[in-house]
Amino acid sequence: MARKIILDVDPGIDDALALTLALFDPRLEVVAVTAVAGNVSAEQATRNVQAIIEQLDPPRWPRLGAAVQPERDPLVDSRHVHGADGLGNADFPVAELHHQHPSDKVITDEIRKAPEAITIVALGPLTNIATVLRRDPGLAEQVGQLVIMGGTLRGPGNVTPAAEFNIYCDPAAAREVFRSRTTKTLVPLDITSQVMMTYDLLDQLPEESTRAGAFLRRVLPFSFRSHRQLFGLEGAHIHDAVALMALAEPGLFETERLAVDVEIQGELTMGATVFDRRSAPTWRPNIDVATSVDTGGVAAAVLRGIAQAGAA
Repeated sequence: MARKIILDVDPGIDDALALTLALFDPRLEVVAVTAVAGNVSAEQATRNVQAIIEQLDPPRWPRLGAAVQPERDPLVDSRHVHGADGLGNADFPVAELHHQHPSDKVITDEIRKAPEAITIVALGPLTNIATVLRRDPGLAEQVGQLVIMGGTLRGPGNVTPAAEFNIYCDPAAAREVFRSRTTKTLVPLDITSQVMMTYDLLDQLPEESTRAGAFLRRVLPFSFRSHRQLFGLEGAHIHDAVALMALAEPGLFETERLAVDVEIQGELTMGATVFDRRSAPTWRPNIDVATSVDTGGVAAAVLRGIAQAGAA
């Protein structure tokens, strides 16, 4: 039986790729896709989620959740990496929806409908997840699993020397989620960064006559260009797709249960993920953390998923 999942995303080109993989994976049943502010604004994230689903037109349409403008505007965004619209400046048209439920309501509804059966894959800031748990703390134990792309294990951050983007955008929310009673797996930046797709990927995309092929051919080239121009890389990171693979292909990752918290005030360290690595730690281990990855295996799995989406 397919595993029920909610994808909480801030699209983002790598979010778009992860969505493409998930929507056409027969092992996964995407019951909802919820938007959150991060790479782009709340309004743009909501629009992008709708655009991606409309462009891909999967066999089963998930429920869509609209991002709510956070109380404090994020300190950064990633439009320089993903384009002004977050999707490589593709500017996809979307149908006008007269009524949209906020993301936290959609997540709450789906968890209550199938307690302990829903896996949430959080690929953006943890704003929505924290809101859900704050309003109904009892839901924490009804979430089957929470997979989080965020933080760093040993390496530097990517938005400050100490902090990874998703955690830095809303560190208070991240702390709430990390300290919650949910069953959690963290896939940190220094693990996802080990997988890089080369330009050969563009030659292996499905034909433009397919919906997945037409969509990916519109958005992925921008990511390769921005990685080269901004970072001097001859390839592109696909952080969110790698995090999805930690759920779909867990055998490709090694994990360790660790004690993790988030710094929420430091002038230089706000948003840093802090691990209790003392010889006699006093923090209780609270998250399964991916500590190594089979990079070739994940890259091959991503290519298989793209081909599968094209065949559908």
